[in-house]
Amino acid sequence: MPDRVEIALSIEDERWEASVADVEMLCERSARSALAAAHAQDPDWLPGGPIEMSVILADDDTVQELNKNYRGKDKPTNVLSFALYADGGDDEGFENEEQDEEELGDEPDDGDVEFLSPEAPVPVILGDVILAFETVEREAREQRKAFADHLAHLVTHGVLHLLGYDHIEDSEAEQMERLETQILSGLGIADPYAGLPEGHRAPDDPGGSAAYDPGDTSPDPSP
Repeated sequence: MPDRVEIALSIEDERWEASVADVEMLCERSARSALAAAHAQDPDWLPGGPIEMSVILADDDTVQELNKNYRGKDKPTNVLSFALYADGGDDEGFENEEQDEEELGDEPDDGDVEFLSPEAPVPVILGDVILAFETVEREAREQRKAFADHLAHLVTHGVLHLLGYDHIEDSEAEQMERLETQILSGLGIADPYAGLPEGHRAPDDPGGSAAYDPGDTSPDPSP
């Protein structure tokens, strides 16, 4: 299943590339590891056909604006997840629609234009994972973690939110933390929760897009 997911990576702040060698590969590997682990737990959760999601490496200003507009929290946080498919709960909106035929002048030579078959499946959009550079860097420094390891954890965390995982309830939090720890172990990264106070793990509210902030003393939710 993870091989069917197209991951679009957008680097909006050049400091990501300066701070992590081959940051694109790190983000894709982390995201696909999260997809594979979730798929192993529930192989039937996602429908067949093409699937798309995005990871956006942004900055504090961008994330603060999104956090304010969509969650009413006027401050940056490390990661925001905007889940589309998990929040929808079914395939509605992804069925093919008949395409209007357009009048074309000259018929193109083979290879000039690539046409999409009317029967081609419309991709299911999982959603977006958006990270704030300054906050991620600060947390890694304060928690004495390698910046790349902390980024891998947050990408993993954000992708799991796109798939419907959450940590509103204690039982949900424990399940999600176990899965994250397992995924990161497979990437050669130590337990990200080791030594963190319990208060750093808890969400502060439920709801659509949330933010997880293990570096904030006031619990801040998850995507």
